[in-house]
Amino acid sequence: MSDKKKRAAAIQMASGPNVSANLLKAEQLVAEAVKQKAGLIVLPENFACMGKRESHLLKLSEPDGDGPLQDYLGQLAKRYGVWLVGGTIPMKAADNRKVRAACLVYNDEGKRVARYDKIHLFDVHIVETKERYVESDTIEPGTETVVVDSPFGKLGIAVCYDLRFPELFRALLDKGTEIICLPAAFTAFTGKAHWKPLIRARAIENQCYVIAAGQGGFHVNGRETHGNSMIVDPWGNVLSKTGRETGSVSHSLDLDYLEKTRRKFPVIKHRTLHLNCS
Repeated sequence: MSDKKKRAAAIQMASGPNVSANLLKAEQLVAEAVKQKAGLIVLPENFACMGKRESHLLKLSEPDGDGPLQDYLGQLAKRYGVWLVGGTIPMKAADNRKVRAACLVYNDEGKRVARYDKIHLFDVHIVETKERYVESDTIEPGTETVVVDSPFGKLGIAVCYDLRFPELFRALLDKGTEIICLPAAFTAFTGKAHWKPLIRARAIENQCYVIAAGQGGFHVNGRETHGNSMIVDPWGNVLSKTGRETGSVSHSLDLDYLEKTRRKFPVIKHRTLHLNCS
């Protein structure tokens, strides 16, 4: 296997309000992914806690650079010698009534190399299932796109609802993104309709790999999430996918193939409209 062809994994969970149990399960799944030779691992959104109310995130929020969840992620990455995209954890916000939904990236030495704060917030009423979500009540949105260099390629970070906003991914592409890492917790209803088409669209239009790690199943807070975590290649092929069960999916990432796809089908070079995105 060439140094441009390396294995990645997406972890799928059904997190509840018990943080210790969630962290134990996350480590078990990371260990399983490592046995499958994965060196880049993506955890789902809210992997550490999905409480009965969004306000529970306030009690768990940590200052930047200091806290048990951040320590856990760094130690996990170092212990297993992997690059870890740490789903999301709640971080202190400028508004003390809210948190930032932060996705932290750690290298294989346990050093944090990037932080992305979720930009698009899920303020939606799903009439068909009588579900109502108002993330902006407790989450302060981020403002900056994030791309980080890694041994696997350039990682562009997005979270869940971000998936519906193609301009964000164009901004990531303009920064050189080759692999999109997407922690998520899509609802069962919206996921059934849109999850797979949106992931494939983001992969196809940006000619990137997408590693989409979701929550899947029933949660103590009454939510039902879609699962179906997957890895998709730059041509839109679903390389590996799970159902609703807790577990992981993994597959090799081949940057030679990515480069060949972009060269043979140069849709990116044919762009004529560009957005001014940070």
